[in-house]
Order: sequence, then structure tokens, then C-alpha cells
Amino acid sequence: MLMRWCLAAGLALSCAVSAQTFPLKPVRILVGFSAGGGTDVTARMLAQKLSEYLGGSVIVENRPGSGGMIATEAVAKSPADGYTLLMVAAADVVQPALRAKLAYDLERDFAPISNVVIVPFALVSHPSVPAKNVKELIALARAKPGRLNYASSGIGSSAHLSNELFNSMAKVSITHVPYKGVAEGVTALASGQIEMIFGSFPATLPLYEARKIRMLAVSTLKRTSVMPSLPTVDESGVPGYERYGWYGVIAPAGVNKDVIGKLNAGIIKVVGMPDMRDLFVRQGLDPQTNTPEQFAAFIHSELVQTAKLIKASGAQAN
Repeated sequence: MLMRWCLAAGLALSCAVSAQTFPLKPVRILVGFSAGGGTDVTARMLAQKLSEYLGGSVIVENRPGSGGMIATEAVAKSPADGYTLLMVAAADVVQPALRAKLAYDLERDFAPISNVVIVPFALVSHPSVPAKNVKELIALARAKPGRLNYASSGIGSSAHLSNELFNSMAKVSITHVPYKGVAEGVTALASGQIEMIFGSFPATLPLYEARKIRMLAVSTLKRTSVMPSLPTVDESGVPGYERYGWYGVIAPAGVNKDVIGKLNAGIIKVVGMPDMRDLFVRQGLDPQTNTPEQFAAFIHSELVQTAKLIKASGAQAN
């Protein structure tokens, strides 16, 4: 009995010391997408300040491929010591809905740490579309079912699922036209080939300022700090509509809770810095952190909603 108590006490002390001294070596944040993309840029912005907070190196490592699954699987199989993390994105919750078998389970095999930012989407249309707001767009779509088209960056992409949710909640039928990427879809919109798209602000703002597209609404439930004057889809005729991208940080399941707590506190501190908030907003991102428990609940809700949207759309993995 005494030996078991000593072992338990020693383990508890070891955990406390490890959390207290963490990190003793560089922390890696794996990114499942190429350098320069939104996930990568967010990870690098976070890593720089998090290094200062933790007093140790935080480096970003890109492992692109398979829609982010290569990096996600690598982190799932990493030691549960807090030194290998994943910059998880909205794209990661799409994979379980598109593929029957994955080498990991996004809820079982990971320990959520915190969300970092959300990525609001602008609902934009070509100026030739005779609808100057969401209500008029809905009326037009109902009058001409299947005649309007929306662009996306591919099956299961944020633009695809955002519009499928819009179709469902607004009770309209707007046709999906997938492109190879966001840039191609937005270009098609600007040239009048496509009537509308749910696009990121970095991709759409330059065209809006050049008066080549019309801003109708933002996809978040609350107005975004990126463009506060833009009404939400919710307040513009589709009550309860909410869909956006996001980036957060997760670790392999089993990481000591005190280490998770230290990383969570660091992310909240860093993201809340005025200069960081301003930097995120300039990138078209809304800073938003939470507790590990709140982030876990959020990921679960995202998995559930995404699965429903994928099933309703009939989308299949390429």
C-alpha cells in the first residue's frame, strides 16, 4: 500500500514538475497545408509570440497533403508530451464526413487546447445580379430556382458548405460550380461567369474596393471587426444562419492537463495582445479563444453540422 502511494505521489510530482518547467525543448506546430496559406500564416503569427510567452522555441512545420490528413495523423501518433501540436482548421472536420475510414479520430485521439481565430466569410455577388441585399437575393433565387450559380474552391470547401447551408436555411436552390481554388472562383465571380460566392475577406475586399463585386452580408452570427458596417446573413433575412472558417490548436490525447492549461493560457494571452489582434484583423481574421472544454464542444458541433451538410449535398471525396 505504501509503495503504491509513493508511486502515485511520485507520478503526481513528476507531472507537476513537467508542467512547471515546460517547455524544455522546442515545441512544433504542424500545419497540414502549404506555406503562405491561411492555416500557415496564422500558425506562424501565433508561434512567434507564443515562443516569447513560453520562454522557448515554437516552430512551425508544414506537412501538406491529403486535405490536411498527413499532418493530422502525424500529430495523433506523436508522443503525448505537449511538444507536437497541430494547427487544426475547419477543413479538418470535413474529412470524417467525406471518408468512411481515417487513421485517426478527431475527438478520441486529440486534446483540444484553444481556438485561435475565426474566419468570417463575405456573401458577395456580381453587380449584374439584380439583388442589393440578402432578402432580394432570396426572392430572386426562389423566382428562378436553379438559375443562379455559386462558386467554391471544391467539394467540401468552406464556400461549398456555407452556400449549402444557405440553400437549406433560405429554402432556395442555387447551383454549385466548383473551381480549383478560391482565387479561381473569385475571378469567375468578378468576370460575371458566376453570380455569387461565400469568400474570405482577403480574397474579396480588393475586388469590392475596385467595385467589381457587391458585398451583401457576413456569414458570422455577429458582425465582424473586419468590416463592422456589413450586416450578417442572420439579420438580413436568414435567422440563425452561421458558418465560418476557423483555426485552433490541438495536441495528442493524453497530454498532461497542466501542460494543456499552460498552452491554453499562453494562446489566450498572445491572441489578446492589442498588436496581435490588430494584425489578425488586417488578415481578415477575428481573434477568438476559449477553454479546452469549450473548444472540444465546438469541434464536436462542427463535426455534426458538417456531416449533415455533406450528406444533404451528396458530396463525395474526389
